[in-house]
Amino acid sequence: MSRHDWWGVVLEAPEPQALARFYSELLGWAITKEEADGAAIAPPEGVAYIAFQRSDGYVPPTWPTQVGAQRITMHLDFEVTDLYAAVEHALELGGREAKHQPQSNVRVILDPAGHPFCLYVDDNST
Repeated sequence: MSRHDWWGVVLEAPEPQALARFYSELLGWAITKEEADGAAIAPPEGVAYIAFQRSDGYVPPTWPTQVGAQRITMHLDFEVTDLYAAVEHALELGGREAKHQPQSNVRVILDPAGHPFCLYVDDNST
C-alpha cells in the first residue's frame, strides 16, 4: 500500500468482520484489514475501499424513509451485468430484498446489518 490516493467509505455495524465477509463475497474483493473493532475490503486494482467499524448501539436505517425512524445517510450502488443473478447471490450471502423497489433496473438489498445498497443494470449500455 505505497499509494497515497486511497479513498473509501466506512460503514458502522454491530459485527464489522461479518459485514466485511458479506461484501467481500458479494464483490469478490479481498479482506485487506481485520482488527477487533473493524475490517476493510478492497478490489484487486484501484484506489477505493470499504471499511467497517464496530458501533455499539447501532440502529439500522429504514428503507424507504419513515418519519421518526433512523434515516439513510448514504448507500452504495453496484452496477451488475445480470440483475437476477446478482440479487440471488446477495440473498444467498445473507442479504434481504427490500419490499420497496423504486425502478425496474434497480434492486434495493439490505445487507446483514440493515444498510441498503443498490444492484443495478445500466439500461443505456447496449
